[in-house]
Amino acid sequence: MTEPTLNYVSKTDMVVALIRELIITGELPAGKQLRQRDLAARFHVSQTPVREAMRRLESEGLVVGDAHRGFTVVEADSGSTEENYRIRAALEALGAELAAPRIDDAGIDKLTDLNEQMRKLAEEDNCYPELNREFHFTLYEYAHSPLLVSIMRLLWQALRGGPRVTRTHAESVAEHAVIIEALRQKDADAAAKATYNHIMGTTHLD
Repeated sequence: MTEPTLNYVSKTDMVVALIRELIITGELPAGKQLRQRDLAARFHVSQTPVREAMRRLESEGLVVGDAHRGFTVVEADSGSTEENYRIRAALEALGAELAAPRIDDAGIDKLTDLNEQMRKLAEEDNCYPELNREFHFTLYEYAHSPLLVSIMRLLWQALRGGPRVTRTHAESVAEHAVIIEALRQKDADAAAKATYNHIMGTTHLD
């Protein structure tokens, strides 16, 4: 009888992934000095996998090592704006496709309410970005994919404060309404297409 294959993740791999996410999301900001002892205690491991993880992260350009000061976080490269939006469009369209057959009346009502709140705001109102973020993350959550939500958190962080586009708020709200209607009809293809067009049908600003 053949033994099942086990997927083994080393402690070093785990620590690399955790620190990388903390750097990308900004929880460990540029200039932050990282003490191996503190990180080992935080992740409940010995200092050996932390030391190996820091060397790997240094090779990725996320930290820089100094013989006297240890390791320091450097400014992460978030990638080009256009590439980030193309990635977001592809993943969010998939999220809408997954959400369409799963979203319930409460989800539709929440999206509709958020969109109505945005519709009532003046163009320069500072409340818009947070409402817009909540709208899109509500859609992600109804995809029922924790991995997708995690990736989208990282991606929005790379956008540094959220999407900045030339489209007006009124135009965005109208496009949101098309997405909501597709979700209401449980039309996965239409929801994916409307979501993709919403993201890519405008000029993105740095």
